[in-house]
Amino acid sequence: MKLIETSLITLTAIAVIAFAYYYQGSPAALEIVADSLETPWEIEFLPDGDILITQRPGSLTTLKGNKQINVQGVEQIGEGGLLGMALHPKFEENKWIYLYSTTGSGNGITNRVERFRLINGTLTEKSTLISEIPGAQFHDGGRIAFGPDGYLYVGTGDATEPMLSQDTGSLAGKILRVKEDGTIPEDNPFGNAVYSYGHRNVQGLAWDSRGRMWATEHGSSAKDELNIIIKGGNYGWPTIKGDEKKEGMITPIIHSGEETWAPSGLAHIEGKLLFAGLRGEAIYEADIDNKTVKAHFKNEFGRLRTIKKGPDNKIYVLTSNRDGRTIPRKGDDKVIKLSFI
Repeated sequence: MKLIETSLITLTAIAVIAFAYYYQGSPAALEIVADSLETPWEIEFLPDGDILITQRPGSLTTLKGNKQINVQGVEQIGEGGLLGMALHPKFEENKWIYLYSTTGSGNGITNRVERFRLINGTLTEKSTLISEIPGAQFHDGGRIAFGPDGYLYVGTGDATEPMLSQDTGSLAGKILRVKEDGTIPEDNPFGNAVYSYGHRNVQGLAWDSRGRMWATEHGSSAKDELNIIIKGGNYGWPTIKGDEKKEGMITPIIHSGEETWAPSGLAHIEGKLLFAGLRGEAIYEADIDNKTVKAHFKNEFGRLRTIKKGPDNKIYVLTSNRDGRTIPRKGDDKVIKLSFI
């Protein structure tokens, strides 16, 4: 009888564990690709099969090559440090890599976008494409990505000065767009690097199969946002938030209401918009038609910074449990590979 009871308990436990994964629409297949990282922020996949990670203290790390490349002049200040990374669309030919980082200067905390050649694990030919992006302990932005038009897009934060977001002459609280060498596209709406404005803290950028640009943004008093980005668009911060409307300002497609997602990295994968949640501690799936958001792996891995599809069609997620906002878990921080899609 005890044996039968034990077996039933064991089977029940297995069923509960399986349900915990499947009820979110997510099978439990996962692999820890790397651990013991120091607050990783971005991930990219090299043509030779290696994986690049930025870590906020200032190192660019190759996972398979197990090499750490120190990026000079980076200061990890508050939410800043070595943040976004993008490979040139023709990286295999030209080896250009782009990095967004924080530094201290005579003007206080600022951010910049730099370009390097990455050859044999060494960064060379450094040039600064954008400098003096206002920075602060909080709302530091940091995501960069090449769009389908071949231009580089840069998400920035308001650097805790909300009205800078409405100033199209400031680089704070914006999405910027520049050419691959940092020069300004002729059709940028304000004659400078600014592409859209009225943002609080842009953390994720992605394009869907229709070529539409999406961005995740940290809101105020919850009300985190998922927006479609249009050239010259004013996204309202700090004048409106949530469902509020004002002429000339754009209300988000979806917002979190009274819940906090703290949305970060964004990806369009297999027809779905997925984004990583920091405070929300989940992978979120947005249903644009119904304006709903569904959480996967809620509280399974802690704070999540970035989500990206790899060349193996798996989903890679970076945790951010060593960023001072929570108690790190064993082995943090990690790169986790999932196969739930």
